[in-house]
Amino acid sequence: MKIGIDISQIVYGTGVSVYTKNLVKNLLAIDHENKYILFAGVGRRKKEIEEFSSELSGNFQLVVKFFPPTLADFVWNRLHTLDIERFIGKVDLFHSSDWAEPRAGVKKITTIHDLSPLVQPDLIDRKIVDVHRRKLEWVKKESDGIIVPSGSTMTDLVAHGFKQEKIVVIHEGVEEIFKPVGQDKIKDVKKTFAIAGEYLLVVGSNPRKNIKRIIEAYNKLPSSQNLSLVIVGDNYLGENFEGVKFIGRVSDLELVSLYSGASALIYATLYEGFGLPVIQAMACGCPVVTSNVSSLPEIAGKAAFLVDPLDVGQIALGVETVLKKRATYIKNGYERVRSFTWKKMARETLMVYSKLEN
Repeated sequence: MKIGIDISQIVYGTGVSVYTKNLVKNLLAIDHENKYILFAGVGRRKKEIEEFSSELSGNFQLVVKFFPPTLADFVWNRLHTLDIERFIGKVDLFHSSDWAEPRAGVKKITTIHDLSPLVQPDLIDRKIVDVHRRKLEWVKKESDGIIVPSGSTMTDLVAHGFKQEKIVVIHEGVEEIFKPVGQDKIKDVKKTFAIAGEYLLVVGSNPRKNIKRIIEAYNKLPSSQNLSLVIVGDNYLGENFEGVKFIGRVSDLELVSLYSGASALIYATLYEGFGLPVIQAMACGCPVVTSNVSSLPEIAGKAAFLVDPLDVGQIALGVETVLKKRATYIKNGYERVRSFTWKKMARETLMVYSKLEN
């Protein structure tokens, strides 16, 4: 079988990028029967795609075309013309990605990571919301199979008119680099970002990540805790807060060290399709406070302290509880994270391919 996969999204440093990279790497590692045609529609980032493909081994062919996101949206989501085979040649199956939904003359599988553009449109740029709405309508009409990372996302899709029998839940995984590191690396990353003393960690900063309430909860903590709040991401709030440090984007290796050195991760977001930081933190021995909404209870299980993300007092209580019972939450996190591997995700995805083809 010849399988096409859209890998255009790998260059953007998002959760979708992480998913796509690990899907391809692990499919190529476990599948020695099928050939993979990796399609990348790019603007200026061709070099990054080629660097990624140079690290791959297995039965694949890379096809890179000048086809930036705005053009892909226009051709495939608006006009819905030009079959994907015009770009990649004949395939038996095509797995589409996060941004545009190509027309195809073969069976299609689409991964939908979350429904935030429909569930929380007020928290997302209007142009992005419109792109996803256009794409999702084509997915609903044309995709033969839909992969989602959680039962919560499946429930959201069904509520928006998608057929449940087409949807398969396949949990995401955690990369092997996410494991506890030694004090030397923790000291190095704290020096890099000028972090003094003990700290709480937040990963991601946009309105959906609930940063304002998390900062309010941080300010409710007893002064005796003597912790700073370190936020991976940019300060979109436009004001400074005492004890709070926004550190912008970080590399994966820096993120591993940040998790390893943190007293706890606060991931009290308003909505997630999966929630990679929850299992990444657990794998690094960092206890987790997360939300009791969307996918997060499903992913965290009983290994994290769950809070109402709209309740500032509850978020603060969650942090205090996790700090008091830190060893227990770390132990439970290690046990929980064993359930999530990218290899398992790839195997289950390959089963979906085979089922559709047969």
